Amino acid sequence: MKILSIQSAVAYGHVGNSAAVFPLQRIGVEVLPVYTVNFSNHTGYGSWRGPLISPDDVRDVISGVEERGVLPEIDVVLSGYQGGEGIGEVILDAVARVKAANPAAVYACDPVMGNAKSGCFVAPAIPVLLREKVVPAADIITPNQFELGYLTGTEPDTLESTLASADLARAMGPQTVLVTSVERPDREPGTIEMLVVTDEGAWVVQTPLLPMKANGSGDVTAALFTAHYVASGDAADALARTVSSVYDLLERTHASGERELQLVEAQESYAHPRMQFTPRCVR
Repeated sequence: MKILSIQSAVAYGHVGNSAAVFPLQRIGVEVLPVYTVNFSNHTGYGSWRGPLISPDDVRDVISGVEERGVLPEIDVVLSGYQGGEGIGEVILDAVARVKAANPAAVYACDPVMGNAKSGCFVAPAIPVLLREKVVPAADIITPNQFELGYLTGTEPDTLESTLASADLARAMGPQTVLVTSVERPDREPGTIEMLVVTDEGAWVVQTPLLPMKANGSGDVTAALFTAHYVASGDAADALARTVSSVYDLLERTHASGERELQLVEAQESYAHPRMQFTPRCVR
């Protein structure tokens, strides 16, 4: 499998491509990373250095890849944090070019906008672009609960309302919606869930909620789920593998006391997930 991954990059820590590439490589996926920013560290620190990469430069890199004759071999285009406002159009153009070269290719969009605690942390034009142009072109989207609500104009909180919101998102274009963090009031205390909804059904996995904030964990989740799902076509199995790997990554990070994901140290969790959580069919 080959994935063209168009995301941010940081020198220190693990977010965007700096979080997604190594886990994908560890499960045997060939990744072609294209950077939308090249920052010293993620923006959660409050200060950072380095450039937003201009849309023209990002397009140039993709054109260079195309000139190598690689696009027919691309199975997935994966996008995450977009940085500047013009990147969305570049991503859509890349998706169109890849799908023209390989009609079986899949576009997976992680519609990064924010979260319930922090609110939106991207440029004001990005959520509108995601909702109106980018998400409708995607085959798979991986929003958190906050992002799902923004995309659909709803306030998902219960399992039922989250399923309904996922259906509204699927009506926009994507066949598959992975909701990466479901926190509902009637869940067991100290737990969190992940939900996937497809044409074939819907499955939820519940794990303990670790008392930590981990920048980049959503990027790892989107990458691993997409790769597993495209490889097997089995959403429930892809969900189980992804949750198993990401939980062990987060548990190791929490135990370390470090702020950044212990991405390299947890590598066996991607290659050989313990499969310690079982998806429950909810529809």
